Amino acid sequence: MIDQSLPCIAESDTPRDPLARPVHAVRPEGLAAFLAGLPDEQARFLRAAGFTARADELILLPGMGGLDGAVLGLGADRTPHAFGSLPMRLPEGPWYLEAGDFDQQAAVLGFCLGAYRYGAFKAAKRAPATLLAPPLPGGGTARALSQARAAWMVRDLINAPANLLGPAELADVAIQLATANGAAWTRTDGPALDTAYPTIAAVGAGSARKPVVAAFTWKGSTAAADAPLVSLCGKGVCFDTGGYDLKPAAGMLRMKKDMGGAATILGIARILMEADLPIRLAVRIGCVENSVSGHAMRPGDIIRTRRGLTVEVGNTDAEGRLVLCDLLAEASDEAPTLLLNCATLTGAARVAVGPDLPALFATDDGWAEAIARAGATVADPVWRLPLWDGYDPWLDSPVADLNNISARPFAGAVVAALFMRRFLAPGTPWVHLDLYAWNDSTRPGRPEGGEAQAMRAVCAAVESRLAG
Repeated sequence: MIDQSLPCIAESDTPRDPLARPVHAVRPEGLAAFLAGLPDEQARFLRAAGFTARADELILLPGMGGLDGAVLGLGADRTPHAFGSLPMRLPEGPWYLEAGDFDQQAAVLGFCLGAYRYGAFKAAKRAPATLLAPPLPGGGTARALSQARAAWMVRDLINAPANLLGPAELADVAIQLATANGAAWTRTDGPALDTAYPTIAAVGAGSARKPVVAAFTWKGSTAAADAPLVSLCGKGVCFDTGGYDLKPAAGMLRMKKDMGGAATILGIARILMEADLPIRLAVRIGCVENSVSGHAMRPGDIIRTRRGLTVEVGNTDAEGRLVLCDLLAEASDEAPTLLLNCATLTGAARVAVGPDLPALFATDDGWAEAIARAGATVADPVWRLPLWDGYDPWLDSPVADLNNISARPFAGAVVAALFMRRFLAPGTPWVHLDLYAWNDSTRPGRPEGGEAQAMRAVCAAVESRLAG
């Protein structure tokens, strides 16, 4: 899952394939000039077809050989997704992008994002068209393809059925990624997990597939021993039944995606390592299944965490924060420059900001602003929600240091973030991203299924602040 080729791309710095056809990407304000530069027959054809260059409008151009090229309308869209429908709408074969009023790197990325389909168990109806991708200034092609490969990896992991991607298999992917990039890795399970990560052990106690923590550390080739430390933690719940607080049947249909936070963290790590930034990286993935059995944790159980705080289990379906709290405690004790976690954590975040906007919580305004700004720039948006101190007492428990839920039916995403904040070392610059990690329907560049949300935003912010 980490070494996918991109069948939609042909990298080449040699002369262009003579069979390749051009794609002209046009905005409404440039349409008149574009038509004026075409052969009269083609210009008349586009006018007769009513082409206006609105976003995602595609027309194939006839020519002496039958098909002479294609014209794509961009409208006002300057995101990579403007090119996302091309791979499945253009006829199969090689194509190239004529220069125009758009960013070539974004176009290559958008083309790749739109070409993805999860085909492990069902053959695709057709192969994507192929885009010729010559080198772009500043390594733009390599950067776009690195991001695309990471997105394909994240999507593959989220889309994989839970019977084939359990805790052990997810941990294996993390270790494979570490090995491929020369990182030092560890794998913690069994009795050692009970001691080091007791909350993860408690969440996974009900499943026959035992929990695992996969971790690795990496340093850029030019990074000094005291280079900035970026610490990443991911919720890897490979399937979530809700435990004894059982989800309804409809609520379980997409619970294979509950490891979307871990998958996204691996995507972020992959991009940062392939960019060889002058940073140190520490990655921790809590891989677990929340199941029901005679060994599963129960409502009312009390767990002593790695931090030493005791937690009363108010709801076994609020397990994601338990998976993360021990990881965050360990990571924050290393005094990272940035500690960031990703998790498909709460339905409340989706109610607040919908499926397309990951909810961002942060103890550090600088990092929150950098990620939000980068997200707007690279079309990978996030939306900040408050760590509202007034709700912190809602986590109080009469029998333990805190409960894993609030008794009040409000601000569920905020309360979850406040729970995890309790486990940080003082002064830790922390960012928590509550993701949906899924596309409910297919749109240009965003096929239905698993999605790598906020991944490019985080990487752009890290590069800007620590390697700019």
